[in-house]
Amino acid sequence: MIPENWKQQGFADAPIPADIDLKAEIRRLCREKEAIIMAHYYTAGEVQDVADFVGDSLALAQHAAGTDAKIIVMCGVHFMGETNKILCPDKKVLIPDLNATCSLAESCPAADFAAFVKAHPGHKVISYVNTSAAVKAVTDVVVTSGNAREIVESFPVDQPLIFGPDRNLGAHINSVTGRQMVLWDGACHVHERFSVEKLVELKHQYPAAKVLVHPECRGAVVKLADVVGSTAKLLQYAVASQAESFLVVTESGILHEMQRRAPGKQFIPVPPDDSTCACNECNFMRLITLGKLYNTLRYEWPEVEVPADVAQAALRPIRAMLDLSKRLTRG
Repeated sequence: MIPENWKQQGFADAPIPADIDLKAEIRRLCREKEAIIMAHYYTAGEVQDVADFVGDSLALAQHAAGTDAKIIVMCGVHFMGETNKILCPDKKVLIPDLNATCSLAESCPAADFAAFVKAHPGHKVISYVNTSAAVKAVTDVVVTSGNAREIVESFPVDQPLIFGPDRNLGAHINSVTGRQMVLWDGACHVHERFSVEKLVELKHQYPAAKVLVHPECRGAVVKLADVVGSTAKLLQYAVASQAESFLVVTESGILHEMQRRAPGKQFIPVPPDDSTCACNECNFMRLITLGKLYNTLRYEWPEVEVPADVAQAALRPIRAMLDLSKRLTRG
């Protein structure tokens, strides 16, 4: 039975024996319960190390759709758990901390977004995956930063479009496609904090470094990039590039996988503009810890639930994204 204070906190708070090998116990519980751990690149490195699969939002959704595990543990933020549950309604989907929300998703309340859509009749609605299930339910197709441009360009040029919630990603897609999508005014607290000044300082300090920028950053920052792309694209470029050093302008969790796959290269995190700290972290992603992951598997809680009517409506645009991604990849 789950104690009431756990429910109030939103995560399992049982003490963990000091003498156990936490990573080994997590893997044992996965085997015992036929569970799979999926982790986003922005989670802590020790969480990524114990996961069965690590990826960006698109890869996580694709992997969830194809898994035969009985339990999915989503080490990421809440909307990712919702997406897994929508794609796998017959599976138990767990998240180690229900408080791991997303500032971008929170910047787009479902009722307000539905009113925004209603105020723009005739527009097709494109929503970034970083949204709640309720926002996806009033959407025509979901996108990620990795496929947004291609999916936007799949619409006829004369089709009016709404893009939400990230104004920076939407503005970037408008600039590279020539579209004039109507943008919802939302943003990610991590990517909004990067500044031109801090990046320019580091460019002078590391003149040979390639600048890798996520398109959720502000336009002035994106203009300084050598490569603009999703976490997966930035990772792929860093591994394949002949360059030896990189300035990384996205959430610093990605450096763990970059360093693992390219151990001889130098990856320098660009700090936020409002702090002297050396990197820019998502405080919501950092709520996912090994201890909470262990307790989540042990007690099979907290569980992600999505109301049936919302899940049914949200499944269509998510499936549209996955189907379009397959066709675009084949093409």
